[in-house]
Amino acid sequence: MITCSISENGHAVSANDILEAVGISSEEASHTLGVAKDFFSDLPGKLLRFGVRLIVALFLFWLGTKLIRLVRKAVKKSMQKAKADAGIQGFLDSMLNVGLYALLIIWIASWFGFETTSLIAVLGSAGVAIALALQGSLSNVTGGVLLLVLKPFRIGDYIIEDNKGNEGVVTEIGLFYTKLRTIDEKTVVLPNGTLANTSLTNINHTPRRRMILNFGISYESDIRKAKQVMTELAEADERIRREDGIAVYVDSLDESQVTMGLRAYVMNEDYFDVKWSYIERLKERFENEGIKIPYRQLDVHLLTENSDGGGLEREKEKRR
Repeated sequence: MITCSISENGHAVSANDILEAVGISSEEASHTLGVAKDFFSDLPGKLLRFGVRLIVALFLFWLGTKLIRLVRKAVKKSMQKAKADAGIQGFLDSMLNVGLYALLIIWIASWFGFETTSLIAVLGSAGVAIALALQGSLSNVTGGVLLLVLKPFRIGDYIIEDNKGNEGVVTEIGLFYTKLRTIDEKTVVLPNGTLANTSLTNINHTPRRRMILNFGISYESDIRKAKQVMTELAEADERIRREDGIAVYVDSLDESQVTMGLRAYVMNEDYFDVKWSYIERLKERFENEGIKIPYRQLDVHLLTENSDGGGLEREKEKRR
């Protein structure tokens, strides 16, 4: 019972009168003060216990990450011994990583006193909401599963996708994205959903690749000599597979040039080196053999006035 009094302007006012004026009984005020006193008296102990639990939780999280790494390494080694596809290894490793970390967080939360069933129910509801909000990302996961099951390409294959024209060597098939390494050592990240729903070209389905090159020569040049030069250069390069045949032909008669064609087979890893070196050497041989490579020509007609003012004289200048 609160019995103190306050003197104001010579009139004594008790604490009970003040509490009654604000609508609180003395018993309620005493109870509230007692609860507050107990709370602040127990606060240091509660903070200490919470700090200890937090430190233990951080230690358990650190220990759990180490165990997750060990489990992932063990699973990866077992898949390598089973000679599983590299894409499947990477995809399953990503899913295993996400699943184990989710279990670790749920276990640590339950250690803090959260009910596991309630937590799983909340996570399930949140998962449904997130799934509706992230339909595009989930389609990437579905696309990744389709890529691994149907196997239109594998890690190490050189592919060309028709959506944006990206091409390169497949270096990783992840949970959401597939990574390509281009010729100029750039990394292209493509969504799995896009790759699963677009057409693409896989260069590495066969170990060899046909090289098709076209060159233009002038109409004044000797076609037989041009074909001879192109054939000699192709046969002199050991990287070009002569056993698969080398075809040199006239592809078309265009407006300002005769288009010559070459078709030959090379191994996939030699394709670009052979192509670039062949074009360079052919340019040099054409120059030495007097075979002209045409380029655009422009006829300019100039109109000038005669000195006597009697009309216009047309002058024609041909620029090459």
